[in-house]
This record gives sequence, C-alpha cells and structure tokens, in this order.
Amino acid sequence: MSKIKIFAFGGLNENGKNMYAIDVDNDLFIFDAGLKYADDKMLGVDYIIPDFKFLSDNIERIKGIFLTHAHEKYMGAVCDIVRNLPDINVYATKFTCDTLKRDFIDQDIKFNNLHLINAHKKINFGKNSIFPVSLTHSVPDTVGYVLNTDDGAIMYTGNFVFDSSVSGPYKTDIGKLAYIGKQGVLCLLSESEYADRVGYTAPNNRVSNDIRDALLHNDGRILVTLLTNHISRLQELFTEISKTHRKIVVMGKKLQNLVNYVIEEGYVSFNKEQIGNLTNIDDNDSVILISNENEKPFMNLERIVNGYDKYVKLKDSDTVFYLEPIGVGMEKKATKLADDISKIGANVITLSPKDHLLNHASQEDLMLMINLMQPKYYFPVIGEYRHMIENANIANSMGIPKENIILKLNGEAAIIENGNLLEEKEIIETNELLIDGNSTQDIGELVLKDRELLSDNGIVIICTTLDKKTKEIKAGPEVLTRGFIYVKESTEMIEKMKEISLEVINNNISNNYVEFNKIKNGIREELGKYLYAETECKPMIITVITEI
Repeated sequence: MSKIKIFAFGGLNENGKNMYAIDVDNDLFIFDAGLKYADDKMLGVDYIIPDFKFLSDNIERIKGIFLTHAHEKYMGAVCDIVRNLPDINVYATKFTCDTLKRDFIDQDIKFNNLHLINAHKKINFGKNSIFPVSLTHSVPDTVGYVLNTDDGAIMYTGNFVFDSSVSGPYKTDIGKLAYIGKQGVLCLLSESEYADRVGYTAPNNRVSNDIRDALLHNDGRILVTLLTNHISRLQELFTEISKTHRKIVVMGKKLQNLVNYVIEEGYVSFNKEQIGNLTNIDDNDSVILISNENEKPFMNLERIVNGYDKYVKLKDSDTVFYLEPIGVGMEKKATKLADDISKIGANVITLSPKDHLLNHASQEDLMLMINLMQPKYYFPVIGEYRHMIENANIANSMGIPKENIILKLNGEAAIIENGNLLEEKEIIETNELLIDGNSTQDIGELVLKDRELLSDNGIVIICTTLDKKTKEIKAGPEVLTRGFIYVKESTEMIEKMKEISLEVINNNISNNYVEFNKIKNGIREELGKYLYAETECKPMIITVITEI
C-alpha cells in the first residue's frame, strides 16, 4: 500500500505552464514542463515557466520528467530546467525528443539525460512503472502516461482527441486504453480546455475545406501562418497544395529544417518538387509559409506587415491566412495585425475558434475516456477553473461521486493513502519564473513594476556634482526627463524641480559630510509630491550624485 500525493506546479486555472507531479512513497514523477505566453501587461517578458526550486531541492527523489508531446505549453520549460539541473532525466517519444534536441542546439545546451521511449513499452522504476500509451493530437508521437502503483494505475492524458480519420503516429490505441481501464485505474488526470464544448472535437479539428477554398478563390500569393509544431495542420495544407499547381515557399531556417524533417521521417506526406525557394517568392501562385513563434506569437508575420522583412513585402493582391483559430491571450495582437493587413489592402482569412477547434478533448471525448478508464478518482487538469468545473460536472454525470472528484489549484496536493483520498490539506510552494531573453533568472515582480511605471509615467533624473573635499555643489542640480514632460514647454516646472532638489541637498550636507541616502529619499519624496500635485503623474525619480 502506498502514500500518493498529486499536485501541479502549473496548468491549473490557467492556460499553459502545464507541469504536474505525482509523489509515490517519496518517488517523484514529473509530467510535462511547459511555458505560458506573457500578456501585454508583462512588459518585456518573453514567457513564463514554473519555478523549479522544488525540483532542485528534491532532485534525488525525481525519477524523471515525462513529456506527452512537442508543444511549448507542455515542454517549453525543459531547456530552462535542464540548463540549471543537468542531472535530471527527461523521457520523450521520437518526435518530441528530436524537437528538444533542435532546441538544445539552438540554445547551446549540452544535455546527456534525454531518453527516447516508445509507446506501449513499460519503463520500470523499482516497484512502480511508467507505461506510455498512444493518443491523438496535432503532433505525432503524442502519448499519455500510466503510472502503475501498488494501489492501482494513475493516468495522465495530456492533450487528446478521438479522431478515427488519423493513422500511424497520430492514432489513439483504444485497445490499450480499454486494457488499462480493465486493470483498475485509481485516478485519471484529464484535460479540461474544451470541457464546455458539446459533442466530439472531430471533425471540427480539420480545416481542409477552408484551405481548399482559400487556394481556389484567391489568385494572388497566399501567406500562411501557423504554429510551428502543429504538424497535422501542416499535412492538411500540403495535401491541398498538392492538388494545385502552386508552389510552397518555406520562410526561415528553423521552419525549413522542420518541414524537411517531417517529410523525411514520414510524419508528413508531400512531394518536395512542389517546394520552391526565394526565386518563387514573388510568384502570383506561390504559398508562403510563415511560422508563428511560440514565445512571441505572430512575430514573423508582424515583421512582414510592418515592412521590415528582408524578403517578403506584403502587396494588396496578397491573402494572409491564419491557419489556426486565434488562441487565448493572442486575440488582441492577432486582431491588430489583421487590421493592419486590411489597411494595406490585402485579404485576411481567419478561422473562428467556435467552428474550428484545436485538438483538445470536448465533452464526448472526455466521456469516452472516462468510460474506457473507469477511474475511482477523477482530477480535472489543463485549463482555466471554469473549464475544470465543467470537466468535473461531466465526470459526475458519468457516475463518479462528487467526493471522488478532485478540484485543486497549483500547489494544492491531493493525498491518497492506501487507495483512499484523505481530507487533509497540504500546500507545496509553487511560483512562476518570468523569463526575459536568454536568462533563466526570474526578472521578478519589482522589475515588472518598474517597467510599468516607466511605461506609464516616464523617468526623471536629478544630477548633481559635489566637491570631494569641501562638499560644495560644483554643478547642478540638473534635470533630465524621458517620457514624462516636454522640457521646452515646461521651463517653470523644471526650475521648481531644481529648487526642491537643491533644498533637499543643502539640508543634508553638514560639516563636510553628505547624507547620500537621505538626499536620494528626500528628493524622491518631495519631488514626487510636487510632480503629482502638478501633473497627477508619478514618474520614476533617480538621483545621481558624483564627487570630483
């Protein structure tokens, strides 16, 4: 009999940053390690990942990080983690492994503990074992994980749909799922993003008809933007292009490498003779493929629209096709881009998120998974809290008692001992790391507040030079401002700022001794009061005092 703790570092009540932990008698199994996209309020932040301090503190207990598939919301934190914890083990299927290897090369990371696994081959860890099972998603080699314990199996689905039209590395092994369910499932952790959508996700996850219409009814160039690793969408696009005389031009080395890789490995079927090059970029019948970088959505398209791209200049005869419905948190940026494209005169095709779904489990998909698994306990994961509630309601309608449905927030542990859910509460400290650039150091809330202050109200710098021996003022105080007021039209205010600063400085110089901290704090306080009274703004105030 075992004591099991299940908790999340991220992914509960949020979109992205998925990372879940299952502690079985002090053996830690980590499932996924993703990022979350920063919104417009998080100035300068590229992306957000779970704080991995807990992993660092418990590194000896961790059996590994097990990745379900190659999407940034599920594996986007891996590079940051392994850069700091090179001894941790990471397990993934072939496509996910190869994607990670490319990321490691791009970021100059040397990591030797990446383990290639195959679906339906058990991995033993003492008395416990991990069993990957094939599921359907928009990337090949997607798996869910079964953690076998003395008290029964714990299943984590990641993202999945049931779609009978797919085959090969995209296909769900329903037979294996049914077998797992027959053996006894203690707890099922199932995704929630589309739990409020009625019916099955398929066939609304397919866009072939929309692609066909775009190719047939637009005579000029078509610029297609898609998330880099949505390989099933890439196959749909290539299939429809192969029925036309158009050539596809793949923009960017990273995307070119990916396209070559998926064709060579058989993940995508396409005749390479229909792939053009930069000489075809201005052809009226060309299809230009642009990647939508995950950390900075629509960055490549934005560069083209603003006229900064080296090769592609948008023309009024062009059509821009968003190949995926706009994701949560990207609506504002995508809408602005569509508006800018329309101003140029080009056509814009977008897909409604209501009618065109991504590969997430809708209500009928969730019901089928519950039917196959027949779990004792049900733990909704992956999604905002309203989605988790809908998921819980589905489970309850399928006969799972409310007291057996686990609803938690990040850091809140569900404790199962000897096969029974305990009422006791335990909180594991979980935080976020805000990543800016290539640094793995958290930039922190204070830095964000400073950036917000600068963007809203600007900065005022007070510069003064003192004599090193006599401490007399040799020059200044001078006032420099950026983003606050227009100096030429505010000479009276500038002079008053100098007076206030001079008074504070003189009051804190005595007997050849300067109270530097009191000067800085005094100028910040007194000048801040004056500027707010005059302008109702609170600029950042910095005092610079030099001695010569």
